[in-house]
Amino acid sequence: MTAAETAKEVRLASRPEGTPTLDNFAVAEVEVPKPGAGQILVRNTWLSVDPYMRGRMSSARSYVAPFEVGKVMDGGAIGEVVESNADGVAVGDVVLHGLGWRTHAVLDPSRVRVLDPEAAPVQAHLSVLGMPGLTAYAGLFDVAGMREGDTVFVSGAAGAVGSIVGQLARLRGAGRVIGSAGSAEKVRWLRDDLGFDVAFNYKDGPVRDQLREAAPDGVDVYFDNVGGDHLEAAISALNVHGRIAVCGMISQYNATEPAPAPRNLAQIIAKRFTMRGFLVGDHEHLRQEFLDEVGPLVRDGGIAYTETVVRGIERAPHAFLDLLSGGNTGKMLVRL
Repeated sequence: MTAAETAKEVRLASRPEGTPTLDNFAVAEVEVPKPGAGQILVRNTWLSVDPYMRGRMSSARSYVAPFEVGKVMDGGAIGEVVESNADGVAVGDVVLHGLGWRTHAVLDPSRVRVLDPEAAPVQAHLSVLGMPGLTAYAGLFDVAGMREGDTVFVSGAAGAVGSIVGQLARLRGAGRVIGSAGSAEKVRWLRDDLGFDVAFNYKDGPVRDQLREAAPDGVDVYFDNVGGDHLEAAISALNVHGRIAVCGMISQYNATEPAPAPRNLAQIIAKRFTMRGFLVGDHEHLRQEFLDEVGPLVRDGGIAYTETVVRGIERAPHAFLDLLSGGNTGKMLVRL
């Protein structure tokens, strides 16, 4: 096969025990797939790696099917249509779809969304205008029911979701926006560039102590991306009738033993707080509302976002492992 006739894909080589390693992935060279009747062939240009993919590397039953050992993985991607046998999708169109972790993908047109490259950088549809942005919007407003004047605490605040949560809270009139992150540079970015009122490095001391100092009058809304000591600290700081939206618990994704529940969970009785997990897929009804509100803010610079970009399909596993260890600021992307 010549280079023009070959494609590459990343496969799950084995299921990790604890923290994944590069040995759990394999990059394979294959023939470029051929689209059938009514299908399109897409050459991917951007791939997304996301924390939820760690769960799919396990065989444990979850809300989404696990990756199969020996088979190509999948995830959000953007690419250019290079061959089309379908009405309504033309060669040259840029599309968003769910068959990432490969250089080429064959899809039915019902499984893609054609993008306007002039409206925003196309990769923004994998971050601020895509799944992470909608996750932030739905979790903060629909799940947590943030109200004007609320004190909002966001863990993992320098990630793709958390960084948008904090900015949306500020724009909707939160009384105080607090974020945690894992480095001094991320803390500076949250505070100086994104407008968080307070940001702290969770590695500098107990989260409970730092949060108490950051929120002397308590927390009304906690947007949880981390779990563990962050969740326990947030419960301790939560005001009566506070709300917790649980988006993720990345601190536990590589655990080999079940984590103990927060030791102070009994406070749910006296504080009468609510704690609700959610999946972005349950909030598709908000997509147009989200795009109508956030799209202009992105275009006008009212919402800032950043990307950590790794180049090359072979580097996709490295990007994913870096994501799990906090090596990203904003959205982690792979550019092909």
